[in-house]
Amino acid sequence: MNFVIPILPLIIGFLLDALIGDPYSLPHPIRLIGRLISALEKLVRDHFIDLTAGGVFLALTVLVLSAGTAFGVLFLCYRVNVWLGIAVESVLCYYMIAARCLQKESMKVYIAISENDTEKARKAVSMIVGRDTAVLDRDGIIRAAVETVAENTSDGVTAPVIYMALFGAVGGFFYKAANTMDSMIGYRNEKYEKLGKFAAKLDDLLNYIPSRLTALVMILSSFILGYDGKNALKIWRRDRRKHASPNSAQTESVCAGAMNIRLAGDAYYFGELHKKEYIGDDIRPIENEDIRRANKLMYAASIIILIIFSALRTVIYCPLLQNVR
Repeated sequence: MNFVIPILPLIIGFLLDALIGDPYSLPHPIRLIGRLISALEKLVRDHFIDLTAGGVFLALTVLVLSAGTAFGVLFLCYRVNVWLGIAVESVLCYYMIAARCLQKESMKVYIAISENDTEKARKAVSMIVGRDTAVLDRDGIIRAAVETVAENTSDGVTAPVIYMALFGAVGGFFYKAANTMDSMIGYRNEKYEKLGKFAAKLDDLLNYIPSRLTALVMILSSFILGYDGKNALKIWRRDRRKHASPNSAQTESVCAGAMNIRLAGDAYYFGELHKKEYIGDDIRPIENEDIRRANKLMYAASIIILIIFSALRTVIYCPLLQNVR
């Protein structure tokens, strides 16, 4: 049984996400973390003259409360009963994985495009991207959805899986707290440049290895799925640094290469045009089916990462459990 216990919560959590996704009607830890960030932002702006220092205070407070709460809950549950601990940790792991949600929200775009309802598709894609969507045409909407699936394969799925495999649900909460801060205050604009600097750098650091591992696994997945694996490797090697973030283009470049399409390019954020390099080659026009293909690539890579790191967690923790006994 000691062989199974270390990996059970992560595997159960992954399966729960794949089967039912996020329960929109119930309180979600990420939404609670988001509210905490918003409350602390107001506090920092009211009481800190130095917003850079305030940003550090905000980030550390969010990290401690998020990971500390998860640790405290699990500590108490495992003290009561190991199976209660496994059950609660499985639920916490489930909340940290966003594969089904990513698929569901991106497929709303797919369905709207299939219905030739551009306005509905534009509204759907606005729920999953940070850029301004009012200026996007049909191809731009599809491209934004594909890019989001590609980038969030790491941020929303494989990176949490990796951190939870290594550090349990507490590691997942720590990672998602940092990632949520980056998505809320990690912008390089006048409002957030100082306040979000620490959070953005921390998110870059936490994603550095996971994004690269995910890109490599996505290349392998491209071959398995019958996509253009050779081109995925080629474009990854060429374009993986073509992004302001040191991590985002890792998975986007693989996706673009695997499907022989061109992603990225200029985009508007908060009404301001941001010049961006293209990722991938325009071998063929982007099409609606590419959203579905990106999701298949996301799931294939996620399952491989889950298998690899579940095995690694077993190798690491089983000897520790034997020593405890």
